Amino acid sequence: MNKPVVVAPEDQPTPVAAPNAATTTVAAAGPAYLVLGGISVSHFLNDTMQSLIQSVYPILKANYALDFAQIGLITLAFQFTASLLQPVVGHLTDRKPQPYSLSVGMGFTLCGLLLLSVAHHYLVILVAASMIGLGSAVFHPESARIARLASGGRYGMAQSVFQVGGNFGTAMGPVLAALIVVPFGQPSIAWFASIAFVAILILWRIGRWYQPQIAKKKAMAAARHPDGPNSRRVMLALVVLVVLLFSKQVYMSSLSSYYTFYLIGKFGVSTQTAQIYLFMFLAATAAGVFFGGPLGDRFGRRYVIWFSILGALPFTLALPYVGLYGSAVLSVFIGFILASATPAIIVFAQELMPHRFGMISGLFFGFTFGIGGLGAAALGQLADRTGIEFVYQLCAFLPAIGLLAVFLPRMPKHAR
Repeated sequence: MNKPVVVAPEDQPTPVAAPNAATTTVAAAGPAYLVLGGISVSHFLNDTMQSLIQSVYPILKANYALDFAQIGLITLAFQFTASLLQPVVGHLTDRKPQPYSLSVGMGFTLCGLLLLSVAHHYLVILVAASMIGLGSAVFHPESARIARLASGGRYGMAQSVFQVGGNFGTAMGPVLAALIVVPFGQPSIAWFASIAFVAILILWRIGRWYQPQIAKKKAMAAARHPDGPNSRRVMLALVVLVVLLFSKQVYMSSLSSYYTFYLIGKFGVSTQTAQIYLFMFLAATAAGVFFGGPLGDRFGRRYVIWFSILGALPFTLALPYVGLYGSAVLSVFIGFILASATPAIIVFAQELMPHRFGMISGLFFGFTFGIGGLGAAALGQLADRTGIEFVYQLCAFLPAIGLLAVFLPRMPKHAR
């Protein structure tokens, strides 16, 4: 598995940790593909269950006469819970890793699904969504750390493998909702608790692999590279990454939360047909995540971030003015291009502060959830007042914020 040493191009951001014997040993060992596969499958199962919340919005809206603002608050309850707790979980596991915490977090998701299946009051729906968000808060920071430990030095690839599982899980939600939840109703959500149980078993086995790695992780404690950006440049870069993630996530939230309503209202398609179109968009985002990480390893994460945020602008500007099939095609391009930024942004932020890996991972994953929730709630209020079509006309300009990528620093090159 040993390969020739390849020195990255000048613009390629690579780990800012100073090389040491431990990191060299891990890189030489190569990626632990079985662990990466297991954590990706777990992410797939986790996000499949979580995506059911947004997928059953039309059912909840019809059953309980909810308006768009209330739909947005359900998204907020789920995503804001995860947003607040993920950095806290990451900080705690930086100090004391918890190898079996992933199984416990998945247990919260299981309980949230069961509660959502029997909820008959709006407040109970919010509590169920919050419990699923709590499970997400526990899952993401530590699973991202495990993916990095199993990467063998190919951090972008590992982050893509980890995240693509979640994106495919998110894409499966609308399909499962169309095939199962729509015909059989809200109680059928409880059937997906069996998926949570399978995920708990997988994560328990991964925890057994992770436990002996904790001592090795301490030996590999990362330090700032002597040629890396100074503290001021690091803080500026983190702010830019947060703003770029804001523009990306708010637009993605507008599609994942309201795209079905947009298609139903503008083109008169059925709920099940709208779910299929939503699946096409979400599948494209999964493909974008899969390719974004390896491309960042190969060509540099700054270039991938530039392309993925700003490159989506022509397609988002055209989306509100095309027909049904044009909307489907453009949504695929938008999902693919925007999603390719996710692994590049996450790994770039991790490399800026490798000594705070868990906290940074939790902060950026949590920020993704939080901004998505706040964006969904705000866009829901706007849609109630102005109409869903105006929302997409306004959000079309968000990718222009990608111009701020010019302020990202060049990271030091490093031979693996």
